[in-house]
Amino acid sequence: MLTPEMLAEFDLFKEVSKDTLREVAAISETIQVKKDDMVFREGERADKLHLLVNGSIALRVKLTSRPDSVTVSFVNRPHQTLGWSGVVSPHHYTASAVCEEDSELVAIPADKFMKILEQHPADGFKVMLRIAAIVSDRLRNSRQALLKTL
Repeated sequence: MLTPEMLAEFDLFKEVSKDTLREVAAISETIQVKKDDMVFREGERADKLHLLVNGSIALRVKLTSRPDSVTVSFVNRPHQTLGWSGVVSPHHYTASAVCEEDSELVAIPADKFMKILEQHPADGFKVMLRIAAIVSDRLRNSRQALLKTL
């Protein structure tokens, strides 16, 4: 069972109150994903936020100019976040997440998570600032990866 203390280890939840973490832990589940399996696909409706416990996930995007997808980032350090599209409109994944090795993740239902953040606006603000930083980092990584393909 996931505990508030476990969630507190993730950068996304630094300085978030124990009450909020307790509510998030109650709606979260730990999942195992095998090597080469997809966590989510680009373009699908984004309904979860994922946190890496261990393993390695490649984030890949399709380019109209190439037959294969391009890896734009790796999520391979424990406590990293992926699937931020679940908490940002229009709620469609902007990349596919493919396991590079067997991985363990925390899956948080996005709609329930957002309701918790709305009920705890100070904590919600902290979390959304971190989501913005993740989006910025992924955009920078994507730009660099795409420039290398030209």
